[in-house]
Amino acid sequence: MRAVVTGAGGFVGRWLVRHLEEAGDQVVAFDRDLDVTDGGALRQVLADLAPEAVYHLAAQSHVGRSWEEPVEVLRVNCLGTASVLDACRRLASPPRVLVVSSGEVYGAVPAERQPIGEDEPLRPLTPYAASKAAAEAVALQAHRGYGLPVVVARPFNHVGPGQSTAFVVPALAARIVAARARGERTVAVGNLEARRDMTDVRDVVRAYRLLVRRGEPGAVYNVCRGEARTVAEVAKRLVALAGADVVLEVDPALVRPVEVPALVGDPSRLVAATGWQPRYELDETLQAVLAEATAEAPAP
Repeated sequence: MRAVVTGAGGFVGRWLVRHLEEAGDQVVAFDRDLDVTDGGALRQVLADLAPEAVYHLAAQSHVGRSWEEPVEVLRVNCLGTASVLDACRRLASPPRVLVVSSGEVYGAVPAERQPIGEDEPLRPLTPYAASKAAAEAVALQAHRGYGLPVVVARPFNHVGPGQSTAFVVPALAARIVAARARGERTVAVGNLEARRDMTDVRDVVRAYRLLVRRGEPGAVYNVCRGEARTVAEVAKRLVALAGADVVLEVDPALVRPVEVPALVGDPSRLVAATGWQPRYELDETLQAVLAEATAEAPAP
């Protein structure tokens, strides 16, 4: 299958390109060399490549930073998606398109309605989540209005090697490794009570390819494990796996102004459509993240 990946230089994009190539797909990867808000450039590039599948990952993806740049986040995440879809629908043979949204679009869902199914109303709390909800609306309209075969993925938290320390798990791993190396007894953390549904990025990208091949156009699919972990649990597992003798201390500067207390998804629709099952357990993922943090730690 001829595939185009936008946002291919990002954390998930790099793993997706690797997975697609290993599966035998012909992949053209774009990152900052293609502005997804430039409709003219997109139309020319896609007309030349005539892809059978487009994986649209390019986005401003950091939830915390979206509070500082809400307009830019909306421009890239919503208008960029609209530009990609418009370029795809104008092709002589429109490709299947996967638009990657986020489980953050659900917002604060009461505990009695979790794990969250795809029919739960969207109540985005952050500028990032609002931009993804808007991108979804644009994607589903492209299917209803133009017949473009679009599938929307709502991934929940995903982790793994290669993720920026701007995100919670690699940030914790880096602080724990640094504290161990310096003999420090404390590690600064943010909100420890947040509960998240965490999936290894390598399992996430397998789900994306399966959705392009088997997902129903116009449908939305959660990509998640359906299991909750608190940040405290993850931090303690990292400490144990690292063999560090440290205490976790909450730093108010690391606590976001608004945080969804719990976000746990129901992957039943994904499983039914594709047969997907996660292969990596949390400890395997955390060990890989710790190994990377250790390799990248500065010499003492």
